[in-house]
Amino acid sequence: MRDDEIAYLIGRICLKDRQAFRRVYDLTSGKLFGICLRLLRRRDDAEEALMAIYPKIWQQADRFAPGEASAFSWLAAIARRHAIEVIRARRPVASNIEEAYDIVDVEPGPGPEATAVVGSEGGPVGTCLQGLKATDASVVRKAYVEGLSYEELATLYGIPVNIAKSWLRRSLLELRVAEP
Repeated sequence: MRDDEIAYLIGRICLKDRQAFRRVYDLTSGKLFGICLRLLRRRDDAEEALMAIYPKIWQQADRFAPGEASAFSWLAAIARRHAIEVIRARRPVASNIEEAYDIVDVEPGPGPEATAVVGSEGGPVGTCLQGLKATDASVVRKAYVEGLSYEELATLYGIPVNIAKSWLRRSLLELRVAEP
């Protein structure tokens, strides 16, 4: 799969070229399905999401700017955003702020990749974070060592984005106070 070919085909999709659209589907559906499956964790949800992604690609093809991003990363961003929308839609909204804080206490264990990243790049950071609570240190590691965004942190911990921002900011302030 060549990115310049996909970029060309997206340009053709802007002109409502159905053959180009079919070719983009053939070239990218497997990888976009993988993105959906990784985020949604259920095959039936991933298949449904994939079927919703391609109409968005058809409708939004004119928004693709070749100089800003690669063609496949643009398609992957559409898939990822849609999968996150599905996750948000199936999660009940907390009725009050106290319920949201209870959700934060449940932390999933790190996967093998996250453990390797923290082990190789997180040594000096780990020493610095020893003064924080385990969950606060985990949030800082995920944001600054693993590079997760506020939205990804919120999704990971099942909290609103503004809570994730506040949580990270509070942790960084605690680090500043603890500096020698």
